[in-house]
Amino acid sequence: MTTTFFLVRHAAHDRVGTVLCGRMPDVKLGSVGKGQAERLAQHLARNDVACICTGPLERALETAQPIASGLGQRLHVRDAITEIDFGRWTGMSFDALGQDPLWSSWNRSRSTSRPPEGETMLEAQTRIVGAMEQLRSLHPGRSVILVSHGDVIKAALLYHLGMPIDAYDRIDVEPASISTLVVGDWGSKVLRLNEVAAP
Repeated sequence: MTTTFFLVRHAAHDRVGTVLCGRMPDVKLGSVGKGQAERLAQHLARNDVACICTGPLERALETAQPIASGLGQRLHVRDAITEIDFGRWTGMSFDALGQDPLWSSWNRSRSTSRPPEGETMLEAQTRIVGAMEQLRSLHPGRSVILVSHGDVIKAALLYHLGMPIDAYDRIDVEPASISTLVVGDWGSKVLRLNEVAAP
């Protein structure tokens, strides 16, 4: 028996690509992101979904709410699928981070680096894969939507592809994208990667 997972990255907010928001509070979707969230809801409404889970940050919640409404389902908040804790880097601009040698080390070797006072990408991988295993046992033969964050989704995909965490930059997970995989006792298979709903 397999469970199908739709891993959805939250839609765009106004600081995507300029600030490492991490777990900053009050980072909300911009007008582009709200449109993306509505398109995601329309796209995912075609599926028979057993459960919709989201991380607790505002941008994830604002992406997940129209999806849950479109499917007529309750939304479940799960801390285990939230963004990586970037510690002292949280809220810094990418320009400023580019001057930090620790940032270079982090991007060169995610398997051996940790953000200052934060968590490793491997720890984030353990969180999301553990949550997926729990959900698989609860919803065999069904589909589950997880609304999360780019690097956390990459971590889950790398695990299921059997690839090292340092290969994180070999795959793209864009805002408002869907990556689909099936997971069973026999293993897992990625069906679609970084699928973006058409406007």
